[in-house]
This record gives sequence, structure tokens and C-alpha cells, in this order.
Amino acid sequence: MNDTYKELSEVPQFCPTLTRRKLEEENALLVDVREPDEVAAFAFDVPSQMQIPLSALPQRLHELPRDRLLILACAGGQRSLKAAYFLSYHGFSQVANLDGGLEKWARKDFPVRGQATASCCAGGECCAPSTQDASAAASGGCCTPAAEPAAASQSCC
Repeated sequence: MNDTYKELSEVPQFCPTLTRRKLEEENALLVDVREPDEVAAFAFDVPSQMQIPLSALPQRLHELPRDRLLILACAGGQRSLKAAYFLSYHGFSQVANLDGGLEKWARKDFPVRGQATASCCAGGECCAPSTQDASAAASGGCCTPAAEPAAASQSCC
């Protein structure tokens, strides 16, 4: 057994409002970790972004700047949280997660391209815990129920 481990600090959770402010005013970069077919159908419409699927992140780390705040995003916030911790583990010190992902971003009427599907981000039934799709939950898709944000973070969104 290997007793070596790396202590990771908590990854900040940004609400859509704070994310948008960081993108517009502080030169942050949105990193969408969804798969290409998801991005083609429905995506963030912000100028400062790049798309690297979670599955390709280990091979594409070199493409990410280390001198900018990286805000990781996906459909519901779960895959991007995994990606944020992965980057933190690999020495990226400026990472945050978009809490609630594209689903919460779209609900705020922030800029998007494409059309949300009924199963993700458009109020579809799959996001109700009683009808949650097990495969979506396992993959970290938007149907994975997210914990309610802390009272302090609710004030900005």
C-alpha cells in the first residue's frame, strides 16, 4: 500500500452570476468538459471559453493556461467538479466549478447557443430525483441531483 497522498484544497463553487462576472471582468476562462455532441446541441455563448471533454482532459492538460482563473463547467456541475479537482491535483492553482452547470446558467437567461433538450436543462422530468436516469447519474450528467447551495452563495444567484 502506498501511503503517499496529496492534500487538495476545496474547489470554489461559483454561481452563474459570479461566473459571468469573472468571465467579463477578470479574464477568466470557461472550460466546458462536456462531450462534443452535447456542446454541439446546446452550449455556453461566451467569448472566453474552450471545450475539452473530461475523457480527454489528461491528454490535453498542456492546452490550459496556468496563469488564468479556469472555471470548469458541464451540464449540471458534477463532471466539472471532478475536472476541477483533477486540475488542482495536477498543480493548477486557479480553478473553480460552475455550480449547477449549464442547466443553472440557462435558467438565469445567460447567453447560450442551441436548444436545450427536454431531458437536460429544459425542465425535463429526468432531473426529478424520483425519475432520475441511473446511467446519467453514473456519468455525472445534468440529472445528477446537486446539493442545495449554501445560504451565503444563494445571495448572488
